[in-house]
Amino acid sequence: MNILILNGPNLNLLGRREPGIYGNRSFDDFFPELQEAFPQLTLTQFQSNHEGAMLDKLHEVGFSHHGIVLNAGGYTHTSVALADAVAAINTPVVEVHLSNLHAREEFRQKSLLGRNCVGSISGFGLESYRLAVQWFVNQQPKRVGFRV
Repeated sequence: MNILILNGPNLNLLGRREPGIYGNRSFDDFFPELQEAFPQLTLTQFQSNHEGAMLDKLHEVGFSHHGIVLNAGGYTHTSVALADAVAAINTPVVEVHLSNLHAREEFRQKSLLGRNCVGSISGFGLESYRLAVQWFVNQQPKRVGFRV
C-alpha cells in the first residue's frame, strides 16, 4: 500500500517554528518513526512551500496511490486550487493539522479542503500523521472510502 504524506508551506520549519504551537521536533526526525511503525506500507513524503508544486504532486499520485495524508498548512484556509485538486483525484485524502484549528484564530477555523477529504485530524501534534496513516491501514480490508 502506497501512501504519500504531503506537507505544505512552513512545515519544513517544524521543530524551530513556534514550538509552543507546533512542537520541538522536525518532520524529518519523526518520519523514520512513522515508517518503522508501518513496515507493511510504502510511505513517502513531499514538502513544498509552493502551491503549484503541491498541485503537481497531487496530480502525479492522485490516481495511483492508496492514500494521501495532506497537511496543507496555511493553504488549508486559502487555496481553492488545492481543494479542487483533492476533489479531482481518485486517491482518498486525509487532512491533518498539528494544532487544533478550532482553538486558533478565526480565519484558521475554516478549511477549504475538508469537504473533499475523507476525514480530518487536528490537534495531536505529529501524532496526527500516525492517526491518519492508521486510518488507511484500518480501512484497507474493507476498501471503505477508497476510490482507487
